[in-house]
Amino acid sequence: MNEAKTPAVQMRDITKTFGSVVANDKVWLDIYRGEILSLLGENGSGKTTLMNMLSGIYFPDAGQIIVDGKEVVIRSPRDAFDLGIGMIHQHFKLVDVLTAAENIVLGLKEPGRLDLNAVENRVREICETYGFDVDPRQKIYDMSVSQKQTVEIVKVLYRGADILILDEPTAVLTPQETDKLFAVLRSMRDDGKAVVIITHKMHEVEELSDRVAVLRQGRFVGDMLTKNTNAQEMTNMMVGHAVTLNINRPVPVDPRPRIEVKGLTVRSIEGVLKLEDVSFTANSGEILGVAGISGCGQKELLESIAGLQPTERGSISYVNDDGSREELLGKDPLAIAEKGVSLSFVPEDRLGMGLVGSMDLTDNMMLRSYRRGRSPLVDRKSPRTLAERVVSELSVNTPGVSTPVRRLSGGNVQKVLVGREISTAPTVLLTAYAVRGLDIGASYTIYDLINQQKAAGVAVIYVGEDLDVLLELSDRILVLCGGRVSGIVDGRSTSKREVGMMMTKLGGDRAHE
Repeated sequence: MNEAKTPAVQMRDITKTFGSVVANDKVWLDIYRGEILSLLGENGSGKTTLMNMLSGIYFPDAGQIIVDGKEVVIRSPRDAFDLGIGMIHQHFKLVDVLTAAENIVLGLKEPGRLDLNAVENRVREICETYGFDVDPRQKIYDMSVSQKQTVEIVKVLYRGADILILDEPTAVLTPQETDKLFAVLRSMRDDGKAVVIITHKMHEVEELSDRVAVLRQGRFVGDMLTKNTNAQEMTNMMVGHAVTLNINRPVPVDPRPRIEVKGLTVRSIEGVLKLEDVSFTANSGEILGVAGISGCGQKELLESIAGLQPTERGSISYVNDDGSREELLGKDPLAIAEKGVSLSFVPEDRLGMGLVGSMDLTDNMMLRSYRRGRSPLVDRKSPRTLAERVVSELSVNTPGVSTPVRRLSGGNVQKVLVGREISTAPTVLLTAYAVRGLDIGASYTIYDLINQQKAAGVAVIYVGEDLDVLLELSDRILVLCGGRVSGIVDGRSTSKREVGMMMTKLGGDRAHE
């Protein structure tokens, strides 16, 4: 590849182990200026570990790193910055109470007294050069996820980085924010910077990158120009065997109302209206997709049904098999869970809500199965057996079920969380962002698990970010816009364009189905 050009970075025989786990095994990788490189691989394949060694977070056990033709030793992020290398991590490292400019200059030894006005002016220059939208004086706690990410990118540019690494940069962005980010990354590439993105999203790889490098189980398996490959070939390289990139959508068998929501209105603690007059029915044996731009009330909707969110008014009825109804509003989460309503919510902070990082896999399973002496697990097996089953079926990369959850990669943490929720015996499964940050193989495993729940007569409410997947998986799609229902459409007959327009209020009032 790029024989005429000298690589900005050459990684040679890079090896890194954590105990008995080999994260990287003699990896070779070249990174060029003026190019966007996608680093692909399943969870636990060593992508983030490899880039963490380049950015000074980890130190390799063996191998060489050569920058601009000279072998270097990178022992810290400061060493990496001195070489022009900066990494934007999946979990942002910003101080909420400081402004953007204060965060950008934090930790830098500037000559003389700190001149914040000069810092703000330099930040504005960087923003104008690349088309960023950042107010240097805005506090971090007032920013959207997209703005925070932008501050992280400006931070590394301010420090002079011309080799940028972004780990899962679009995991929490809307399609519109993703488009803006891609425009900025292309602008950086055209300015001669080297850009590496770690991602799982094939359509993003095809749309954005110039070259693709694939890791599998810690080893480098090949690279190619993006224009010379396709999603199927890349997936096969990542997984090591052919993967079917199709989501089954069986026709619902005898769907009956299971959850009826009427006039649901929810305000945040600060009094902000999150949901207004929301009404819909979720049927057994059916997947009801929920589409909407991030922050349109999806989280509040699921949490209201699960009893975790105070509501202002409205009704949420659970319809029993005999047609009798029970009001869920006012019931505590335990009472609702005992009715068979299981909330599988994968939040941006996976370890802050859902799992306990210091506890091992078995104990995290027990958090769900401990119910006043009776187990709601499908076959009443022990939490350890369940942990072993989740590890096996979802290919969780871990030394064993006694490993603390915080030692797992983000995607593996997610597999444990989703696997635990789906393994309970729900009659209603509420799942939000179930495949956020997961590699393609694990994502399709989870789509299959969700379809198994549907086939078993479970009413599934699926909140997802990927519109392509929502359109393939859902029987019906509820579209939220600004906390209101802008329509409910048939998943088989609607289009991405129609749903996208309804998400942004351009679709008008479509009759509810």
